[in-house]
Amino acid sequence: MQITWLGHGTFQFELPSGQVIVMDPWIDGNPAYPKGYEITQVDTLCITHGHFDHIHDAVSLAKRFTPEVVGIFETCQWLETKGVGNVRAMNKGGTQKVGGVEITMTHAVHSCGILDEGKIIYGGEAAGYVMRFEDGRTLYFAGDTNVFSDMQLIEQLYHPELAFLPIGDHFTMAPREAALACRLLQAKRVIPMHFGTFPLLTGRPEELQRLTAGSGTEIWSLQPGVPVTW
Repeated sequence: MQITWLGHGTFQFELPSGQVIVMDPWIDGNPAYPKGYEITQVDTLCITHGHFDHIHDAVSLAKRFTPEVVGIFETCQWLETKGVGNVRAMNKGGTQKVGGVEITMTHAVHSCGILDEGKIIYGGEAAGYVMRFEDGRTLYFAGDTNVFSDMQLIEQLYHPELAFLPIGDHFTMAPREAALACRLLQAKRVIPMHFGTFPLLTGRPEELQRLTAGSGTEIWSLQPGVPVTW
């Protein structure tokens, strides 16, 4: 599959089957979004939580491409009020098959208020996702979170080979906490995300790499807009 980082916490996955998955879409106003990059297909849209930098373009992409939209129940209810169809609401611990992918919702340690017309409304809870693909491989997409001890349960239950972890600090964990997450998850590769977009997000992949040296986990740093094959 091809993985393209679109800056901050937004990613695009292109599967061998042709299915295109977009995670936490933030395009308009995202200073880290690759200039000139155009999304031309979305079959599945996954939302980890309702903060603007993870849901900002969910409604516009859903109306343009009519994908199946995966999210926690309350966030999906809110999306429906905005005219989004094909929602696939779920909750933590649940699994559903979307296209050719089995998606399990996991815990995340973060908030989930949705800013709507100047007010914060309840969006359920922040979450992460485990994705199992047709070739048998599994990835873990943490969304926004701090490290939490139950990450070792994610390892025991799902054995993710690839993990996407936030490292920016301030609003999520920093490299120090992410290094512990790496040890708990025992993934072969970790892709850092949610860093450098704003001055407050000071965590860097180089620091995470230093803290995980010799652990057996490869820190896989991506460049926005440049696809890689996994």
